[in-house]
Amino acid sequence: MGGVDNSHYSLIIAAAQAAGPCPPGDEAAWGRRVHGLTVDLHLIAQQARQDIERLESARTFIAFLEKVEIEESSRRGLLTLRLPSGETEPIRTEQKDSDRGRALIERARSLEGRWVLVYRYNERKAGQRAQSVRMLAHLMDMGADGAVPSTTAKKIVLQEAGGDTARAQEAWTAAGLPGTGPVSVDQLEQVRAAARKPDKSRAQGSTPLFPPS
Repeated sequence: MGGVDNSHYSLIIAAAQAAGPCPPGDEAAWGRRVHGLTVDLHLIAQQARQDIERLESARTFIAFLEKVEIEESSRRGLLTLRLPSGETEPIRTEQKDSDRGRALIERARSLEGRWVLVYRYNERKAGQRAQSVRMLAHLMDMGADGAVPSTTAKKIVLQEAGGDTARAQEAWTAAGLPGTGPVSVDQLEQVRAAARKPDKSRAQGSTPLFPPS
């Protein structure tokens, strides 16, 4: 039988604090409440860890959120995104009856008509291993004009460069973009396109804008 590690002790302490002081003579009921809260916190922590892992592995891109609907066949949220190139791309949420699906649909509806940073992952279709569906992991509001923070923009450019820091930095520097401050969607798209194209030349003697991960 395994012992209780420090993370479990931390959950128990947090649960005891949430339960409040133990009334005299009511120790058993208070203990059951602390136990229940500890289990709840553990499940919340597990879900949060899964969500964070999904976000860290997700593909990110900028798009204008045009419309949010409910897909009748799957009961999923169906978002219509307009890319800076003018093309449209659909992306789906989890089913609207799930907590996560409902929360993402509500968030998406609140961001209709705005530029958003999209976190996308692929989910395999049931019974069809060779096919997948583009799924929404998270949306971040970029505002009505689509100003993108430089840290977010650099992460997207680095993804486009396939993790090649030198190529990403070269594309960023060639576009004349600042090391700090927001950039426009059009500027970001130009740098993304340049970062996809390998170049034999490399910028020399410049201050790194993309520190090695």
